[in-house]
Amino acid sequence: MIVGSGLVGDRIAPLAVAGGRLLTELVDVTHDVAALDATGTWAVVVPFDGEPVCARFARSQPAPARLAPGREWPAVEVGRWESSLDRDAFEKGVVLIREAIAAGDVYQVNLCRVLSVAVDRPVDIVALFDALAAAHRAPHAALVSLPDHGVQVASASPERFLRRDGDAVMSSPIKGTAVDDRADALLASAKDRAENVMIVDLVRNDLGRVCRWGSVEVAALCRLERHPGLAHLVSTVTGRLRRGTGWPELLAAAFPPGSVTGAPKRAALDHIHRLEPASRGVYCGAVGWVDADARTADLNVAIRTFWVDDGRLRFGTGAGITWDSDAAAEWAETELKASRLLAVAAAASSA
Repeated sequence: MIVGSGLVGDRIAPLAVAGGRLLTELVDVTHDVAALDATGTWAVVVPFDGEPVCARFARSQPAPARLAPGREWPAVEVGRWESSLDRDAFEKGVVLIREAIAAGDVYQVNLCRVLSVAVDRPVDIVALFDALAAAHRAPHAALVSLPDHGVQVASASPERFLRRDGDAVMSSPIKGTAVDDRADALLASAKDRAENVMIVDLVRNDLGRVCRWGSVEVAALCRLERHPGLAHLVSTVTGRLRRGTGWPELLAAAFPPGSVTGAPKRAALDHIHRLEPASRGVYCGAVGWVDADARTADLNVAIRTFWVDDGRLRFGTGAGITWDSDAAAEWAETELKASRLLAVAAAASSA
């Protein structure tokens, strides 16, 4: 394990926010998710690509409205962001996925692009998280700041990947997104409902690999949820884990989240690796908390998420591609999903 440190100069000490709790006094950091079955309160970052990071903290308390009052988030102009896929490449990817669907190779693929901007000074991820919390409240928001371990993540995710309470487990995939004033049209969209149902079936299969026979159920199907500026179709799948199932087995069965891969998952991942030129990094992974003593946890799907890597601030956006997809419309959906968050990052904040 790697021992963490406290304050360095005027830098904020390692900390995390998840589930409305502020975690401080870092004890240790490990890449071994089996530690989550031991003891302690943990902040967890599981990248889509890369090693998991599990950070154990000694102190947990209610998170304040602002973590870093007086610390300003410097604006990042929207026009400075670079995309791993430009519009032409993204739309060509949609065409190729539709051809694969026609050939029977896959039913759906989530095609993503990573936006990034060079930063000429250390990113104050805590100040960015404050700005997100003020302008874009999200039910599964999370922050993990471990400067000495190269982890800086601020997430405004609307989506739950896994919630655990003892042996009870829940996943709530999102498929179907529209601007809030078109929520009724979203409910009526055959394409979005079909996409959601496909992912629900995939999540049922994932959880069925580690849950007791007959315990996996669909508790809600295509429920409409409204978030700042956007509406989503959300379903919920529940189950009860088999005796002896720990975090390594659960994550091996369920990760990456089905809503950000496609179906069948293995085939969709093959297309993702072929069509996306940049690593997704933290994007489309999972961020959240685990209380190993109480055997409870809540991890989000790391969408609407900023992170720092290799001297750049990064943000991902994507869309689920099906046979009914229109390439221009799917590009527009990635723009829609990114626009509100990039606008937050473009607005300088102050106490």
